[in-house]
Amino acid sequence: MKARIYKSTGSWYIAKAEDGVTYNARIKGIFKLEGITSTNPIAVGDEVDMDIEAVQEESAIITHIYDRRNYVARVSPHNKRQHHIVASNLDQSILVATLKDPKTSQGFMDRFLISCEAYHIPAIIVFNKADIYRKKELERFEHLRGIYEAIGYKVILASVQEGTGLDEIKALLKDKITLLSGHSGVGKSTFINAVFPQFNLRTQEVSGWSGKGMHTTTFAEMFDLDGGGQIIDTPGVREFGLVDITKQELSHYYPEMRALLNGCQFNNCMHIEEPGCAVKKGVAEGIVSEDRYVSYLGILDTMNDKEY
Repeated sequence: MKARIYKSTGSWYIAKAEDGVTYNARIKGIFKLEGITSTNPIAVGDEVDMDIEAVQEESAIITHIYDRRNYVARVSPHNKRQHHIVASNLDQSILVATLKDPKTSQGFMDRFLISCEAYHIPAIIVFNKADIYRKKELERFEHLRGIYEAIGYKVILASVQEGTGLDEIKALLKDKITLLSGHSGVGKSTFINAVFPQFNLRTQEVSGWSGKGMHTTTFAEMFDLDGGGQIIDTPGVREFGLVDITKQELSHYYPEMRALLNGCQFNNCMHIEEPGCAVKKGVAEGIVSEDRYVSYLGILDTMNDKEY
């Protein structure tokens, strides 16, 4: 019988069959997936075949995994040489960011967007906690919105506490499988509880001494939405390490740079010191935002081709 994975706890999975019944499922043997060396052979969002093991206990054995149409992966927090598939078969992703308590860095945002670009997953950026923003944060929001909307990303200012922006986000979620990601403490679980109170997820305050969020979600989990569609809540991510991307390819995942690459004098241009570089010309002319270019150089600098 065919089913979709709704939760993974490492060795056991919660799978929902096409008839709506959920099963505790485990893997039969070890899956060798073509070209994927991830720490988790099966991820939330995967479509699988399974055999019922015990009807009363609603347990099953996963016998086959279908090809993924896409997935988001990050460097494994436990092993820098392996990667961890966050979720698969997505229609879109929402990055929940905050400009204070905790502050989401532009580097983190760009790494997430690069990962989505690499796997052809449309991304939306939601800046939460608008209710605590002062003039400085609101000016920063307008600046960032200008940058990201100009290159095709949808940007929403929201406050879960005050209910701002929630209807717009709710409309975007309808009939889609959406990945929800961001640092711990940005309000992902609070957001889900506000929009879909039936889930009643645990939430925690931002840690006072570090200004960082405390982890409340330990495993990725999928939820069915009342109006149609699913949302996948993920553990708070401190860092988003890119995988399977070489230094040479990095600029291809910046939409505003991708549009200019054919204009570079050298087809292996890294857009740093090379003469006749269309990307650097684009920065000088304001076509490519200086912030994004600096972020590109920063990410490039941290990339070790052996690890990516």
